[in-house]
Amino acid sequence: MKWWQNVLLNTIIFLVLASFLDGFYVADWTAAVLAAVILSLLNAVVKPVISLFSFPLTLLTFGLFYFVINGLMIWLTSYFVSGLTVSSFGQAILVALILSVVNSLTAKEY
Repeated sequence: MKWWQNVLLNTIIFLVLASFLDGFYVADWTAAVLAAVILSLLNAVVKPVISLFSFPLTLLTFGLFYFVINGLMIWLTSYFVSGLTVSSFGQAILVALILSVVNSLTAKEY
């Protein structure tokens, strides 16, 4: 999937999740687009570093700690985007889990 398609899909997922989840709030569609762009930048720059340092813990938990890392990326995104609010870290992990599942289901890699 191309970068802009991934940003568009994440924007739509953010808007849909904001209407279903109580602790997840997106002010408007521009905040959702900005959040999707910031999330993709964080995933490209910060996430590899965190994944490298937390590799022993990820191995110890059989990969489940990776969901915590994804939740941290959502949490950091809400810190940088003023129109995106996540009520708790558990809510950020839930959003990251749903985002990962939807992105996995829609990815067409050959």
